[in-house]
Amino acid sequence: MAEPLNLDATYEDLMAQKMAGIDNSLDKREGTSMIFNATAANSVETIQMLMTVKNFVDMVFADTAPRDYLIRRAAERGLKPYEATFAKRKGVFNIDVPIDSRFSLDDLNYEVIERISQGQFILQCETSGNVGNLFSGQLIPIDYINGLQTATLTDVLVPGDDEEDTETFRKRYFNSFESQAFGGNRADYKEKVGSLPGVGGVRVYRAWNGGGTVKLVIIDSRYEKPTQTLVDDVQEAVDPIDKSGEGVGTAPIDHEVTAFAVGESIVNIETYITYQIGWDWPAIEITAKSVINEYFRELAAEWANSEDDNAGLVVRVSQIETRLLGVAGVLDIKDTKLNGVQSNLVIDKEFIPKLGVMSG
Repeated sequence: MAEPLNLDATYEDLMAQKMAGIDNSLDKREGTSMIFNATAANSVETIQMLMTVKNFVDMVFADTAPRDYLIRRAAERGLKPYEATFAKRKGVFNIDVPIDSRFSLDDLNYEVIERISQGQFILQCETSGNVGNLFSGQLIPIDYINGLQTATLTDVLVPGDDEEDTETFRKRYFNSFESQAFGGNRADYKEKVGSLPGVGGVRVYRAWNGGGTVKLVIIDSRYEKPTQTLVDDVQEAVDPIDKSGEGVGTAPIDHEVTAFAVGESIVNIETYITYQIGWDWPAIEITAKSVINEYFRELAAEWANSEDDNAGLVVRVSQIETRLLGVAGVLDIKDTKLNGVQSNLVIDKEFIPKLGVMSG
């Protein structure tokens, strides 16, 4: 039986193999012998062919396929990347502005889509993606509105998301082999709720309020506690309150689903820092809090992507101290306490950490 083709073979591998098969009484010296020169040219062409074949093989298999070919592969399982979504923002005005009126802020335009209360409205960014979440400030009306004096873009109500990136989509493709989404099972809820605009993750709990009830705890796509607007959007899409259990949304009939926002567990941090000469707490406070907030965001992402819906997060003293040691001006750190206790802090399964008071 012929040996399998080695797609990772190098030019040197091929030349060594060819020279080994030629009698040593013949001249095989590199650069001077006709035998070497003749086989070298062929080896170069063979390597080019092997590189082409290897590239084709990589395109076929999902673990190495580039984006376009991964999308084609995943389509066989009914999967496609989540599309970019449009941010919904809160607009505050001195008057009630017309629905469908449009405003601009820098290079982005926003359209008024819903009234919240007197002078407060939901605006949707006309450009999809995360960019719609980034800027706040004074809005400029695109068309004249009589009586308008102030217009301000404020809170992100539903985050806009960029198109799902390749590696996240690749992971979701492989995860689809481990749990098949079907008929309202856990995987089905996670897939359908997770694909809704602004949702970064969801945990699913059965029979939380009696038989047939399902509890959804969601986090937004920025891995933060979602607004009530986003929670309401999820509720409406999955199981509208006025038609609960009737199968009007994505939930199966007889499933009474209630959506909740992930809770926030306040973490107060007290630590003893030895500073480098010329440094003190006020000099590093902003940077130190930013470093800890980034750690908490990583934990929130872990919450969103966990396969175990009953797993609580652990805020670790070692992680806090290690990260603070990387802050300019910090020489040493010890005796760190979380909520007054010098130990790791275990957080309830339906909560993510939020930085409270921090001192050093």
